[in-house]
Amino acid sequence: MKSIKKTLRQIALICLMGSFFLISIDSIAQRRGGGAAHRGGATQARPVQTRPANQTRPATQTRPGSNGAGVKRPATTTRPASTGNKATRPSTVNRTNNRNSNTVNRNNTGNRNTNISGNNINRNVDRSRDITINNNRNTVVRRNTVVVYARPPYRYGGYRYNAYHPYYFHPYTPYYWGPVWHPWGFFAATLAVTAIVVSVESTQYHYDQGVWYAPSSGGYTAVPAPVGGTVNNIPNGAETVNTGTVNNYYYGGTYYEKDGSSYKVVPPTAGTLVDNLPEGGEEVTIGDVKYVKFGETYYQPVQVDGKSKYEVVLVEEDK
Repeated sequence: MKSIKKTLRQIALICLMGSFFLISIDSIAQRRGGGAAHRGGATQARPVQTRPANQTRPATQTRPGSNGAGVKRPATTTRPASTGNKATRPSTVNRTNNRNSNTVNRNNTGNRNTNISGNNINRNVDRSRDITINNNRNTVVRRNTVVVYARPPYRYGGYRYNAYHPYYFHPYTPYYWGPVWHPWGFFAATLAVTAIVVSVESTQYHYDQGVWYAPSSGGYTAVPAPVGGTVNNIPNGAETVNTGTVNNYYYGGTYYEKDGSSYKVVPPTAGTLVDNLPEGGEEVTIGDVKYVKFGETYYQPVQVDGKSKYEVVLVEEDK
């Protein structure tokens, strides 16, 4: 009997200890599971944010232009749908800017057409550098009968080129006499009211402030002054040149001689020195000498008192 009781007590003790052991294991498991749940809460997956497959901006954005028409700028941007947990943007964005209004068309050329308008002047100026300049002058060089050439002439090609001063080369640089002066070949649609009509040998010319014009298609073209043309006034910038016999007045490539109260266009006199020559001259090389030629007139580059000048050359046939 005692042995049975002892055995029952042992069995009860074992069961009690087993229950206690199971309870302990469960407690430990709950503690570990709670920690894991706590840590799992920190790493809970974020909800996926999905963007629409295409986000399309308005096709055109219109801004008002200066003419009221507006400037249209198509600017459509397409983004693909997001994948995964991160939003993905395309590597390139196509943007098209098309500006059609307020367009300025600039055409820059070497030619300039300038309309000069005033109360009395309306001129259409063509400054083109490829104009054809007619430098054929109906003049011959007048022989200087007073002065005798002390130097022998330069002979070449059957002609004698007489000059008082030795040849001294310097480049031919056309001279500009100011805004009211124009070179031969210059075209004007209309002339100023100050222009006058001058008739020379049944041909009508127009003269204005030292420039002679001949009628041409649609306007007037500056031409060499006709010998015999007479005017009452010449420009204030005219240079007085000594021909050896009488003073001449030189302006813009033209020689004038006092004739009573008027001024008459005359041919250049041999030996006359001038400081400047206008546009339209042609550099011609004759032997070892380079002259500047205007029609029938040859100018030899010389140097007088250290200053570059041009001398009118007397050309004669070598007999």
